[in-house]
Amino acid sequence: MGFTNVHGVPGRVGNAARGALIDGRTAAQALRAETAELVAGMLAAGTRAPALATILVGEDPASSVYVSAKHRACEQVGIRSIDQRLGKDIEAQRLAQSIQALNDDETVDGILLQLPLPKGLDAATLVGLIDVRKDVDGLTTANTGLLWQQNPALAPCTPLGVIELLDRAGVELAGREAVVVGRSSLVGRPLAAMLLARDATVTVCHRHTRRLASVCRRADVLIVACGIPHLIGVDHVKPGAVVIDVGINRTERGILGDVDFDSVRPISAAITPVPGGVGPMTIACLLANTLRAAELRAPSGAAPTIVS
Repeated sequence: MGFTNVHGVPGRVGNAARGALIDGRTAAQALRAETAELVAGMLAAGTRAPALATILVGEDPASSVYVSAKHRACEQVGIRSIDQRLGKDIEAQRLAQSIQALNDDETVDGILLQLPLPKGLDAATLVGLIDVRKDVDGLTTANTGLLWQQNPALAPCTPLGVIELLDRAGVELAGREAVVVGRSSLVGRPLAAMLLARDATVTVCHRHTRRLASVCRRADVLIVACGIPHLIGVDHVKPGAVVIDVGINRTERGILGDVDFDSVRPISAAITPVPGGVGPMTIACLLANTLRAAELRAPSGAAPTIVS
């Protein structure tokens, strides 16, 4: 696959001029369009639209914005959405009952518990109550295990978005050395499993990694998801590497990535911007995961999934 979403560069990464921009907005639009087409096909065949239910606990402004954006995206591709908003003082047992009710609802295909939760609510325990077949965030223990067994049913959306970007940019992973900076259960760890499944040689770095710059400089594909603005500079990047920046850090200087974009871009083969890189892919992959969840729960013969 050639560059379908990289500005100004023909061909594949291996033949690219330096500093190609991997445009996440364009890739996300394409993935949304593919999802909408498949949902329309389901409706034309007499199958109900996939349905996504979100649960937002409390009134965190950022979480409210994220949830609203997810529901707008659902509407745009024909996915039915259910918006549950619960007070910040809700007891864990009552929240568990809400999750179970959605598990039992056969018209709901995906369930997303918006994180973070208010203090006093254990996120891991409550996420673990979500039906594995409806876990569109891919965070349950069962889906994590399936991912590491190279048999994922539903993979986490942000790592899935990274892999989609690499695929759509024509980046070959088999036999390449990939370095992931960050080991969170949301991004770094599942991403390492996905890269291994693509036959990359994977190193995961974290706060205790010694000589971080020299480890990063080994990477053909460097993916950074640590939440530290501009941690990665030119000294961390091998010339000709592909650099994927997952970081979104709100600072006095505006939104910054984990990579110092201006210094790294000239020596990279291709790089994602922040904003406009991985970020748009997360919701696009949530929509695709909701469609995938509907397929998993449907009788045999459902339309093929668009992400793997």
